Amino acid sequence: MTSRAKLSAHECVPRDARALLIGRVWVPAEQGPSVVAVRGDDVVDLTPSYPTASQLLNVAAPDELRAAIKVAPVVGRLGDIVANSREGERDTSRPWLLAPCDLQVVKASGVTFVASLLERVIEERARGNPALADGARREIQAIIGPDLRGVRPGSPEAARIKDVLVARGMWSQYLEVGIGPDAELFAKCPPMAAVGLGARVGIHPASVWSNPEPELVLVINHGGVIVGVTLGNDVNLRDVEGRSALLLGRAKDNNASCAVGPFVRVLDDAFTLDSARRLSFETMVEGLDGFRVKHTTHVAEISRDLADLAAQAISRYHQYPDGMILFIGTMFAPVDDRGAPGSGFTHKTGDVVSIGAPELGTLVNEVVACDEAEPWSFGTGALMANLARRGLLAKGAPR
Repeated sequence: MTSRAKLSAHECVPRDARALLIGRVWVPAEQGPSVVAVRGDDVVDLTPSYPTASQLLNVAAPDELRAAIKVAPVVGRLGDIVANSREGERDTSRPWLLAPCDLQVVKASGVTFVASLLERVIEERARGNPALADGARREIQAIIGPDLRGVRPGSPEAARIKDVLVARGMWSQYLEVGIGPDAELFAKCPPMAAVGLGARVGIHPASVWSNPEPELVLVINHGGVIVGVTLGNDVNLRDVEGRSALLLGRAKDNNASCAVGPFVRVLDDAFTLDSARRLSFETMVEGLDGFRVKHTTHVAEISRDLADLAAQAISRYHQYPDGMILFIGTMFAPVDDRGAPGSGFTHKTGDVVSIGAPELGTLVNEVVACDEAEPWSFGTGALMANLARRGLLAKGAPR
């Protein structure tokens, strides 16, 4: 299947029969979302037991989920729901997939992969101008080499590198969070704002240098325990962030600029946190102009362990009672020229981004200007009103 073909469950959903997959589906008959799971070739409704994905992922153990899935009513066929999830082609009288998160805060980690660390520094040195990126890249690499692989963040070696770079006037805020003791953690988008499989993702039309950021996404409960993983696209405006790190919110949080899915794979005996650490996933960007770039991310190359990121994000200093969705950072920083030599990569309208791993499925989204993507209108208040109308709100309280 090419990324422009009809979405299919065979391509987009892991076929491992042991996979415990949790998601959300828009149900037109309910005028709202339902929390669902995959049972063979069916999608089944867990909403009567777990009205929100946040509650389910906060309180339900894998064995409890399996028991609930066995008796849950069917929402529809998995293949039909996946195929109906492409924005602009949906039959709005039938269910389609949403992002598999709802009330959780959505955060992201920055510069956690050495492969993309220097690209963040380059953005800063080029001050958001893609035409200057090549020169900045050569300047930096002449001093510190092609990368910083093997440098453990916060280590004495990292401190020595900092001393050298400070003395040469080359230290950067990105290097500080890349090899310093504290990870960069920032708000990606509000709860309920993420989009799912098949949705259009948005790039601000004023941006001239943008790219996808394909990432593994941790699902963390209110106690700070990683309970599941999924895939995500932390869409980024490199020119905006490059002008100033204080513009990070504008670079990261635009309409439809956060994609998550297709499903959360709940950690269990068949798929553990160590399984997640060993994951590799492929990213493909295909443009209407024939441009194509492919990249494989190896989670094992991350400079900070997944458990360390979770512990820095949720602790006695930072509480999130509804849990957290945490992007772990990206090693994908395309530099292939899409236009004139030295122009580098930037998104164009109509690009299709596919991010896939056999263990997690494939997240597919088309790129448009953020004001052309579906407006975000169903927020937390709308969810609460919908659940109340369905008589489910009281069931959403933590256990």
